Amino acid sequence: MNHIQIGKRWVGTGQPCFIIAEAGSNHNRQLKQAFRLIDAAAAAGCDSVKFQTFKADKIYSRKTPMATYLKKNKLVKKGETIWDVIKKNELPREWHRDLAAYCRSKKILFLSTPFDLEAVDELEKVGVPAYKIASFEITHLPLLSRVAETKKPVILSTGMANLDDIEVALDTIYKKGNQKVILLHCAINYPPKFEDVHLKAMDTLQQAFQTLIGYSDHTMGYVADVVAVARGACVIEKHFTTSRQLKGPDHPFALEPDELKEMVSSIRTAEKTLGSPIKRHTEAEQELYQLARRSLVAAKHIEAGTKLTKEMIDVKRPGYGIPTKLMDVVVGRKAKRNIEEDEILTWEMI
Repeated sequence: MNHIQIGKRWVGTGQPCFIIAEAGSNHNRQLKQAFRLIDAAAAAGCDSVKFQTFKADKIYSRKTPMATYLKKNKLVKKGETIWDVIKKNELPREWHRDLAAYCRSKKILFLSTPFDLEAVDELEKVGVPAYKIASFEITHLPLLSRVAETKKPVILSTGMANLDDIEVALDTIYKKGNQKVILLHCAINYPPKFEDVHLKAMDTLQQAFQTLIGYSDHTMGYVADVVAVARGACVIEKHFTTSRQLKGPDHPFALEPDELKEMVSSIRTAEKTLGSPIKRHTEAEQELYQLARRSLVAAKHIEAGTKLTKEMIDVKRPGYGIPTKLMDVVVGRKAKRNIEEDEILTWEMI
């Protein structure tokens, strides 16, 4: 499948990259903050802003050990569990309708990643145009099956996954008659080192599964996102926040609004730069194609009737005379008229 429609936007070959601004849990359970995130994503020119719909009780056992990156970056309080962190970052589900409506007013698509079956049913009520599945949920086959049943596009992150994991996930989705899948390459860490990103794996995903391919990014900055677009990513997902100084697990590695805007601009510039695969001189090069290339010119004054030798011919700019590659064709012919030194040779002269 070369194209998939998300809302009114076509995604895929020949289309601009679909850019998802990942708000995640950076709303800090404040609706006004969630609206500010939507404002920033819309102002940056993103296609979609995405939140996350989860409940601690449906994700983590209370016995789950704390993730190292949260402790290392001092993002948890003493005595807190990972369950506690997730609990205090839950998006109130009664917000869905307000967030979707606010997105419509800002002309940006509303998405939210579901982490349980109930979340899918609730997001269906507000009419999300597609479903983004987090890397952690690629083995949650009941969730994949439920999402596939909606017949809406599925954007599936593949961080930590091997090809077998992805094949099983795709089979689960395809069995529900849903072929509208975009696979996102992803490196899981917060943030990952650039040497751990391996964007070349995007090629492997495309070759193995023949789907549209994109990239979900957690690196600092946005270099990796521009590189991914240059390698053919048709979807980019990037975490952002209104300020990295805010408290919460996802703020420290997220882009701030000005950076998000710069990322979108850089991606659009990269797309223009990629251009066409046809190798030829362009219309923009036409003037210098004629003036700055070389052609054959008279190295000295040549009298009419003189047999031309190599010594009588030089190779100079401009390029609209007899092409230099035809030097041997010109040598041995006679001048039809007097030719001045430095005059550009044309076929009418010989």
